[in-house]
Order: sequence, then structure tokens, then C-alpha cells
Amino acid sequence: MSMEFSAVLLSAGQSTRMGRDKALLPINGGVLWQRQWDLLGAVGVSDRWLSARAEQAWVPDGIAIARDRMTGAGPLAGIAAALEQMSGTHLIVLAVDLPRMEPAWFEKLKSLCSPGVGAVGQRDGFYEPLAAIYPRELARDAVARLIRGEYALQRFIAAAGAAMQSVEIGAAEAAWFANWNEREDLTANQA
Repeated sequence: MSMEFSAVLLSAGQSTRMGRDKALLPINGGVLWQRQWDLLGAVGVSDRWLSARAEQAWVPDGIAIARDRMTGAGPLAGIAAALEQMSGTHLIVLAVDLPRMEPAWFEKLKSLCSPGVGAVGQRDGFYEPLAAIYPRELARDAVARLIRGEYALQRFIAAAGAAMQSVEIGAAEAAWFANWNEREDLTANQA
């Protein structure tokens, strides 16, 4: 069985601590969501989805939108929506607020995937679920967890067992996971 990769850019968060929509933060002469969208396009995907809220008026026409089944459920809601709608066998997930992420990370994860098995980085005993690859087979469990109100991605990945390979995040890769959550992060995490 061959593998085909789809992707979702998670940008539906409220950005409360940042005080403004993180997707529209400036970076390298553009905006953050476009940088991340282009990154996903560079890693060999058959289709790309944008997890966005209906009131995010900046979303351009012609982009496939994965709407959360329920609000307030965190990133799992966007992942579940994309898993259900994608055309591929695996879903590459990227959070909009990881401005230093590199395509090389997803190439590494893709090399660990197999039919029905995704991949996720791990460091200090925790998974990095917002720059990971999930197999389509986890869609049903993702939706079931949403219905039960179990939104924690750490538990979702742990429960997946053999369906998710984990790899230790190396020292050189750790900088790729620096995120922008608060205004102070904008200056602290500039490359």
C-alpha cells in the first residue's frame, strides 16, 4: 500500500495571550500563516487544509478550510476535521505559531511513517503534537475524544500506541519548535 500525504495548518486558535491573530504576525516581509502554508506546500502533499474560524476574514478564497466540529476543543478539533476530509493516507500537521519550523523536520517524520503509522517528535518526555504526522486511521479516535471532551493531544498520541512512531528531537532541531504565544516571544524567538 502506498502512502499519500495531506496537510493541515492549524490557525483557528484565539491567540488570547498574543492579543492579536497569530496567523497575521509579520515575518520576513510577509505574514506567518503564508510562510507556514508555503512550507507545507514544499513537503510534497496532495492537498492542504487550513484550520480556521469562520470569523477569520483574512482567509483567502480558494483555500480548503477544515472547520472544527466544536469550538473550544483546542488543536484536536482541527486535526480531527482534517483527518476526516483529507484525501491522503497521512496528515501532516503544523501549528501556525512555529515560525522556525523547517521542511526537513517533516521529511524526517515522513521517513518513519508506514501504512497506518504516523510519526511525532519527543523531547523531555513530551510529544510535539503540533508538528507531527497522523495516519488516517486515527480519525475515529480523534472524533470520539472530542465527543467525550478529552482534548489532550499528549493522551491522544499515547493512546495511539503503535500507530504513532516517536523520534527524539535533536539539539539542532529543538530551535524549530520555538513558538510565538506572547508578544515577548516575537523578539525572543527571532532567528
